[in-house]
Amino acid sequence: MPAPPALKTGSLLVAATLALGCAPRGATPDVTSPTAPPSKGSATAASAPATPAASTVGSAAPAGDGRCGALDCRLFATPAAAFAEVIAQGPLVLGIGETHAQQGSGGIPSATTRFTNDLLPLVGGKASDLILELWVADGSCGQREQEVAKAQQPVTEPQRESNQNEFVTLGNRAHELGLRPHVLRPSCEEYERIAAGGPDGVAEMLTMIARQTEALIAATLKRNRTQKTEKMIVAYGGAMHNDLVPREGHETWSFGPSVSRHTAGRYIELDLIVPEFIKDTEIWRALPWHASFDPNAHPDQATLFRLRPASYVLIFPRTPAAPSP
Repeated sequence: MPAPPALKTGSLLVAATLALGCAPRGATPDVTSPTAPPSKGSATAASAPATPAASTVGSAAPAGDGRCGALDCRLFATPAAAFAEVIAQGPLVLGIGETHAQQGSGGIPSATTRFTNDLLPLVGGKASDLILELWVADGSCGQREQEVAKAQQPVTEPQRESNQNEFVTLGNRAHELGLRPHVLRPSCEEYERIAAGGPDGVAEMLTMIARQTEALIAATLKRNRTQKTEKMIVAYGGAMHNDLVPREGHETWSFGPSVSRHTAGRYIELDLIVPEFIKDTEIWRALPWHASFDPNAHPDQATLFRLRPASYVLIFPRTPAAPSP
């Protein structure tokens, strides 16, 4: 598997879950509600693979820890310290999900930008590859590509226009740090299924993204084993496909359970949340950590929730207010 070249914006399409990673709970994502956060599994699951309990190491020393409602949580002085605590567990695959920036939030750095600038450097030298939730649209599949792109518009239009460029920047920064960036490359048959899916086209798109990501992870794991390297693989996209415990009926939308099995439990799910993007809506309130998070308690610290073994949520500190003129 040769190292991919640096990414160019013009050759890529934002994958559907840059919007639909923010899908509400339910059988099929509601494309009229693109600001909704990702659907996550229940807070407990007996079948989830166990991983070692989080430990404090070096610069990852927390500012505080304990319980937040029904969940384990820890406070850190910086998001980098919280992230270091997660990767210190030594996952073979780290599945990172985010909720995507929407229009009107231009003054707030997105999760993608924060990950690129503050967290990605921590895996330089530790990770071999970064798999991005972007797919190539090179025109080889003709009209079907146009139809699929048009079908995404109701969910991509409310998003911040810079989202796609930020993913490309993330891929290029990974390349600079020595990671191989990868994008998704749907076949013409997959474009055909999505375009012909009608009302089920969105669900087919979500399944395709999970399937493509899982295939890239499997191929990269095989290559690393052949080369006898234990370096980590990072998959970055909308928070849904990385679920260890997908919601019932959404199993085909997530690569988490399969990757966990293939790595003998050395898979970690981590969601990144920008606190200013959290809304007081039924969809957000349904998330397992929402009731346990007090945005006013420690606004200048990062909060790391442990939902279950190998499943974490990192909530960034609030963005400092701009100084008055």
